[in-house]
Amino acid sequence: MIVLEEASVAQIPQIRQMAEQVFPETYGALLTKGQVEYMMEWMYSAESLQKQLSTQRFWIARHGTTPCGYISVERFTPTLYHVHKIYVLSSFHGQGIGRQLLEHIFALVQNETSAGCGTVELTVNRKNPAVGFYERMGFHVTRQVDQPIGQGFYMNDYIMQHEVERMREV
Repeated sequence: MIVLEEASVAQIPQIRQMAEQVFPETYGALLTKGQVEYMMEWMYSAESLQKQLSTQRFWIARHGTTPCGYISVERFTPTLYHVHKIYVLSSFHGQGIGRQLLEHIFALVQNETSAGCGTVELTVNRKNPAVGFYERMGFHVTRQVDQPIGQGFYMNDYIMQHEVERMREV
């Protein structure tokens, strides 16, 4: 059984530990080693994560007591939520954890928006196989971006969006 726990500063070491495994696995074949190392420091240093926690909400997925994935989201407008990170450890792929993490965010949008509906967007590397997963989850590509991130590196991403509908009353 998978349980989601909202993370606080105290869980930064757990997020970093998962990232040290999943991030290089995810991007090792897509990016240079130098870019992977740069992005790990840029996105996953303790300082960076602490700063992110001031504007983003993180949830850790646990299988029993074992952390197996995480997601972070930031509310940009009253109806627009941006998923900054969603990763599941490879040993837990295929168990529906990614789906559960995204469905948690869809429910959050339904509960927090006044109309009970809104938009969830995310960025994904254009070569990342996860693009297909996001499409199966109802996301569609709205644009592509080549964003400089420093040190001469770029993120070559799709921006994908999913429209969250109001919950139907039974």
